[in-house]
Amino acid sequence: MYVGTYTDADSEGIYLYDFNLKTGELTNKILAVKAINPSFITFSSDKKFMYSVGEVDNFEGAKSGFVNAYSVSKDEMLTFINKTSSNGAHPCHIQLNENNSKVVVSNYTGGTVSLHSISKNGEISQAVQIIDHNKGSKQSHTHSAQFFKNDLFIADLGLSCFSQYQIDNVHKKYQLKANYEVENNAGPRHFEISQKGKFIYVINELNSTISVLKKKKESYAFIQNITTLADGFDGKSFCADIHLSKDGQFLYGSNRGENSIVVFKINKISGELKKLQTISTNGDWPRNFTLTPNGNYLLVANQRSKNISVFSVNKKMGNLTFLHSVDSPTPACLLF
Repeated sequence: MYVGTYTDADSEGIYLYDFNLKTGELTNKILAVKAINPSFITFSSDKKFMYSVGEVDNFEGAKSGFVNAYSVSKDEMLTFINKTSSNGAHPCHIQLNENNSKVVVSNYTGGTVSLHSISKNGEISQAVQIIDHNKGSKQSHTHSAQFFKNDLFIADLGLSCFSQYQIDNVHKKYQLKANYEVENNAGPRHFEISQKGKFIYVINELNSTISVLKKKKESYAFIQNITTLADGFDGKSFCADIHLSKDGQFLYGSNRGENSIVVFKINKISGELKKLQTISTNGDWPRNFTLTPNGNYLLVANQRSKNISVFSVNKKMGNLTFLHSVDSPTPACLLF
């Protein structure tokens, strides 16, 4: 498992751990590659290449961050290929399309989304398209973007909107198809798309909710907003990450402040959520979490307390059981 970090006094870049799929043990931490603020990392589908953001605002003298491309060697270490500007300050999310030909980068402070081509040797190009959400008086904070078939979806925390773009096959550029405004300035951050694209689950940072969208013909409509917090919690809390179980039956979200993971059961027909569990992350500020490839474990990156917590997953019921945690230097993103 790889760990993207914020490089403060404790961290030097992207780390690699051994994870035992039978016992849940996390051991043998090594530095896979030195990097500056690789706070979000992602693989190509064949896992031959890795891409990381460089979450800064001063790349080559411009108000921008950058993106690094790496090859993954047989011993799992990372070898630098190249880097390029993210065309906006503080890039915080990166994702590839299905055939690994494109990558999309979300720039939080810059309010832009930058699209790049990927060559067969893993090299990342300069931007082929920049989508700029800074058009009105409100400051855009694009927080994540994902490809889905011919569409590109963007969660914008600053504008509190969820946008759907569609590829123009003539000009090979993404054009805005629809903006879905999320109520109450909720601050959409990350999202998950169901396997066939029928439902989208958007986790909202600022009011600790999940918004459920259902596909209607070629667009989407909101069908539910549900809190991620436990009944009776009245402190400050800010949502972060969201993940579906592989079978699409359960949805998980992280709460920074309440410092918890929330578990929902999904109604497969309506797409609506029913809360099953809220469990402590045994750490402070769970920025990101991931499920293991076999779905038996869930691991949480607790950024402020600098530890990774490991939970077992009941795959039939969806609920989590805490196992243990290990110290880790300012973890921000976990990747198997």
